[in-house]
Amino acid sequence: MDEKPQIQALNRSQPVLPIAPGISERRTHDYVRYGPTALFAAFDVATGEIITALHGRHRAVESKRFLIRIDKTVPAHLQA
Repeated sequence: MDEKPQIQALNRSQPVLPIAPGISERRTHDYVRYGPTALFAAFDVATGEIITALHGRHRAVESKRFLIRIDKTVPAHLQA
């Protein structure tokens, strides 16, 4: 399990213009901020499964909620 707090959720103010023959993809320089978010992730090396959760805040409550989610996802025969 790992966590990455304070990720800025951004979006461009205009849609990205697609690539055309001889022209590269174009984006606007400005963006809209949606505030920070916290990403929680757990990786099961045996199966390659990734369990993720996004939360608007990064507190002990959100960490505990994610640990409970992992506990419910892991099969009972693998728990110690």
